[in-house]
Amino acid sequence: MEGLKPVILMVLLQILYAALNVLYKLAIFDGMSMRVASAYRLIFASAFTLPLALFFDRNNPPRITSKVLFMECLCGFFGGSLFLNLYFAALSLLPATFMLAINNLAPAVTFVMAIIFRLEKLNLGSAAGKAKVLGTVTGITGAMVLSFFRGVEIDIWSTHIDLLHRNHPPPHGEYANKLLGLTYAIASCCSFSLWLNIQGKMNGKEYPRHHTGTALMSTMGAIQATVFALCVDRDWTQWRLGWNIRLLTVAYAGIVASGIVIIITAWCIKVRGPLFASIFNPLQLLLVAIVASLILNENLYLGSVVGGVVIVIGLYTVLWGKSKEIEEKQRMDELMNNNKGSQVVDVDVVVRSPQIDDHQSEQHNNI
Repeated sequence: MEGLKPVILMVLLQILYAALNVLYKLAIFDGMSMRVASAYRLIFASAFTLPLALFFDRNNPPRITSKVLFMECLCGFFGGSLFLNLYFAALSLLPATFMLAINNLAPAVTFVMAIIFRLEKLNLGSAAGKAKVLGTVTGITGAMVLSFFRGVEIDIWSTHIDLLHRNHPPPHGEYANKLLGLTYAIASCCSFSLWLNIQGKMNGKEYPRHHTGTALMSTMGAIQATVFALCVDRDWTQWRLGWNIRLLTVAYAGIVASGIVIIITAWCIKVRGPLFASIFNPLQLLLVAIVASLILNENLYLGSVVGGVVIVIGLYTVLWGKSKEIEEKQRMDELMNNNKGSQVVDVDVVVRSPQIDDHQSEQHNNI
């Protein structure tokens, strides 16, 4: 049972994320400004993570330099304010299932950016390098199928339940809006991937304190998103939260998605590794597709299904290549450590041999 705990937790996290996307759609159709929603989410996240950082790092307070603050500011921008605003803009124009399918391109986009910034090498001579390139191309192909091929409607079930209460055709029904939404979706995916590369450097060398780093990122993102929303949305009624779907959405997003989920994910990564956490992402796509068709009256089309499946295949191909690369790196590190151990033994023998010879010479002279 102990070995199943990470699996159960990761499945639970995908359910929580799927619920979050449904809440986002409800808040959007309730008329809430997504810029205000982004600001409130990061404000709630900051209020939740700051006390956790103070508690977990109380015995050994981390040193915060100007460089750390600058990099956390970048993390808050690309992984917080910019990403959320682009994500919400896309979600207001696209079906939730379509949006999540595009999000599964993140590992492939992250790989391309890592090559551009020379954080990874394009090693086509190895199976791992070929797999990552093939997975990236496959994912992009799936995104193109998803975007430009509709196909026939797949009517598996019909509950006639629509919590959005549409009194007019959905905004993602128009081609121009869909194209604009696709642009926002790809831009949000690129922003998220750029944050992953910066965050990887932060966790590895610059600032390995997870709780404090998350709190700083949320705080920086909250400041940026709030300033942006105040400049654009000057209607104060948008900022008023009552006991309604708007309060539920931003509180759930900030506390659960940006707080509890991150902590649980960090624990699962620590126990099973980052690749283990990544393989559960397509489950969220399946859950949202089911829920959206049941209670949001979003139709499924053959193009969406085929494109989503191709993207998931590309995702797992990239992850397989990455896992092989990690295994090869670990094997090389072990080999180097063994070679160093052998060299130390050889040096000891060389150093001690003259001492033994000198001692034997002294005994011979005494005789």
